[in-house]
Amino acid sequence: MTSVQGRLTALTQSAFDAMGFDAALGAVLPSTKDGAPFQCNGAMAAAGALKKKGEKANPRDIAAKIVEALSAHDEFASLEIAGPGFINITPSDALINARAAQLADDARTGAPLTPEAKTIVIDYGGANVAKPMHVGHLRSAVIGESLKRLLRFEGHTVIGDIHMGDWGLQMGHLITELEDEQPDLSYFDGSVTSGYPAQSPVTMEDMARLYPAASAKSKADPSRLERSRVATAELQAGRAGYRALLDHFITESIKALKKGYGDLGVSFDLWKGEAAVDPLIPGMINDLTAMGITEEDDGALIIRVDDVAPAKEMAPVMLRASSGAVLYHTTDLATLIDRKTQINPDFILYVVDQRQALHFEQVFRAAIRAGWYTPDQLYHAGFGTMNGKDGKPFTTRGGGVLKLEDLLSMMHEAASERVKAAGMADKFGKDELEDITGKVAIAALKFADLQNQRMTNYIFDIERFTAFEGKTGPYLLYAAVRIKSILRKARAAGLDGGPINAAAPAEQNLILMLDSFEMALSVSTDKFAPHILCDHVYKLAQAFSRFYSDCPILADDTPEDVKASRLSLAALTLRQIELCLDLLGMEAPERM
Repeated sequence: MTSVQGRLTALTQSAFDAMGFDAALGAVLPSTKDGAPFQCNGAMAAAGALKKKGEKANPRDIAAKIVEALSAHDEFASLEIAGPGFINITPSDALINARAAQLADDARTGAPLTPEAKTIVIDYGGANVAKPMHVGHLRSAVIGESLKRLLRFEGHTVIGDIHMGDWGLQMGHLITELEDEQPDLSYFDGSVTSGYPAQSPVTMEDMARLYPAASAKSKADPSRLERSRVATAELQAGRAGYRALLDHFITESIKALKKGYGDLGVSFDLWKGEAAVDPLIPGMINDLTAMGITEEDDGALIIRVDDVAPAKEMAPVMLRASSGAVLYHTTDLATLIDRKTQINPDFILYVVDQRQALHFEQVFRAAIRAGWYTPDQLYHAGFGTMNGKDGKPFTTRGGGVLKLEDLLSMMHEAASERVKAAGMADKFGKDELEDITGKVAIAALKFADLQNQRMTNYIFDIERFTAFEGKTGPYLLYAAVRIKSILRKARAAGLDGGPINAAAPAEQNLILMLDSFEMALSVSTDKFAPHILCDHVYKLAQAFSRFYSDCPILADDTPEDVKASRLSLAALTLRQIELCLDLLGMEAPERM
């Protein structure tokens, strides 16, 4: 299937090519002004190319010849020259309706599968073991989940990896604080090396209490900090009791993380952390040393990466500190080895805060220097921060880190108020009202995040996010629900859809907007930019609203064949809106 824009482009490019110009100049683009829906601006560039050769050229004359050549094709309803040589293009009714029929018959509503399916790993979690999820985990989860869905929809095999933080000083803090509270546990007896209890001695709530307590004590008492450091070193050296505790910490944390991420509609295929790759580190360091790319520097083992193309001044990768400890560089490189061995992905995408850009560039350069990956296989999709109205990263009123569950509770409360204000509390039962409220809250939060260009910061504004008007998640849900209501009424009246025969401008504009889904999806995946799809589905909802206003569907005086056509167009629009919502991680209720 070829989109209307694609078909017009092919014909226009052929016309430019026949005149001896670069065919690429015939690209047809959506118009930036009211009037014709498409335009071609290639005549100006063609005239410029002739002038460089010393030939006289008037872009309007070139445009006139292109128009003359294109006039022989039935796909064009009108071709008009404007300004210095722009060609304004209106496709024919027949082309628009033929494309509408194709979209209606396609479960994917016009989006093709990629011809080059890849195996892709997306690293987009990063939550820490033993710590409650907080607002800082939101963007990685929401953006990463959407990109996972987008790439899967495109036809790739995509593996989502949470990559938990479960290695380092925080584990030492937990171990030592637990020992202070329950010193008789067998995990702390160095003579016991097996037979530890299957039941964890701590819950997630316990760990959320133990870690801050240990951290605070360590800041006030250097000897307390040293205890945690020693415990961390013994854990990493393989002390059996401490490893058994770590397993408990991870198991209990995963239970809580699955709940927290699940509340966001986010899931992972791999629940690995840094500890999972620790056994690979000694062999990896030996291999890197044998390659001759490591060197000693003040007692530390490093890899210089400043000469990896493109060469630039950059601090080296630290494989092993002078103390003997391994650092984030080391565990991230070992993770790359693990993924290479276990999955052998074609591409790895890291959806992590942009403030980690230098770290990932260093790690990528080291992996490239080692020959494990090529530059086009590793990409860091950084993102900005969600800020408060003061422009600083969003916190509690007291300045602390806001827990994710508290943020979700805030969104749910605000959504509940909106739903009640819209009169829905009197229309629906308790369970259905709760379902509506939950879906509105999640759509409000996710769309508010995803509609922003990934690298930008944005302001948390709960009133704006939960509004049913404007560019918001609730507006999109309402648009879908309204179409569902229309289709239910039609079924109740015994009406069915029929062939789409769009004649009114609002009908044709809606079809052309539906047809632009393919391009929106392509750009969203190519640039790892969900905001492009957000723009598309918002404009689609607006186009349907204009269509619904201008083109009565179920009115008594609407001819039966027109009713059938418009019902099919409404059903097609609903399918694409719901598809887009799913790709963004949202779901519309049946009624509102």
